[in-house]
Amino acid sequence: MFPERRLRRLRKRNLQPLFRETRLDVSDLVMPLFFDETIEAAVPIESMPGQYRHPIREAGAVANRLEKAGIRAVLLFGIPVEKDGGAHSAYAENGVVQQAVAGIKAACPLMTVITDVCACEYTDHGHCGIIGETCSGEIDLLNDPSLALMQKIAVSHARAGADMVAPSCMLDGMVQAIRTALDGSGFSEVPIMSYSTKFASALYGPFREAAASGYSFGDRTTYQMDPANAREAFRESAEDAAEGADVLMVKPAGLYLDVLASVRELGLPVAAYQVSGEYAMLKAAGERGWIDERRCALESLTCIRRAGADLIITYYAEDVARWLNEEQ
Repeated sequence: MFPERRLRRLRKRNLQPLFRETRLDVSDLVMPLFFDETIEAAVPIESMPGQYRHPIREAGAVANRLEKAGIRAVLLFGIPVEKDGGAHSAYAENGVVQQAVAGIKAACPLMTVITDVCACEYTDHGHCGIIGETCSGEIDLLNDPSLALMQKIAVSHARAGADMVAPSCMLDGMVQAIRTALDGSGFSEVPIMSYSTKFASALYGPFREAAASGYSFGDRTTYQMDPANAREAFRESAEDAAEGADVLMVKPAGLYLDVLASVRELGLPVAAYQVSGEYAMLKAAGERGWIDERRCALESLTCIRRAGADLIITYYAEDVARWLNEEQ
């Protein structure tokens, strides 16, 4: 076909914007936030430059700043004063996330507040639910007792005013259990964004510092996904879709674009979480001058969008909002 067909014709600089297939917009972004019940002033997260643990009293101010930047949605994580084996503070009426939700909604009623539904930040062992002896005699996460815990947490978040709950514990049946609990408590209109395909990734390290959620024994490979398994990853999301999830999620994002694209085929809205390790690597390389951080961050997020994500949860959300505004 050469020279009749010349693909470079449409790559002239003035033509490129007209034919761009994938666009990144600030409305695609969700900003994760950490609220710490034990502090009175913001504390920098060393392994995630530019990110902070915030005191509860600053929830409204933080939300105001993000809203002015154009961010429409946040995902909340909490660090409580007290931890125990039953994660009781995770569903306390005046718990850290519950207070943060109330503060944000009071200051910014139109901000979409999504809450992470899990127990790892609230248990003294750092695992994502109730620990006990399994039928094989091992000490591990117990699925069904942990489902009852997630029901309590989700309902408490909805009661506090959360617009959406996001279970991240990778328990079998978690979406159905939470949907039943929400509906039975009068919150049938609260949607569930399920961490439906969450891998046991090495990229979560900085998050463990941020959320004080490191585990005291073992690992999470008996409930999170093996990074090698693509077909199983699809089945995990398909199960959650069948149980009534409103939004599916793939986590991490950048290394799993193939999985993200396949989950998109289920027909539900899809979120992708650009996790702490992905953020930290870009920041570290940028600080050393090895890469252009801004260009690489925007490229990575555009590729996540191209692979099929409707929403992108990213620690770059506020930066990207500023960058996109500067380009206009």
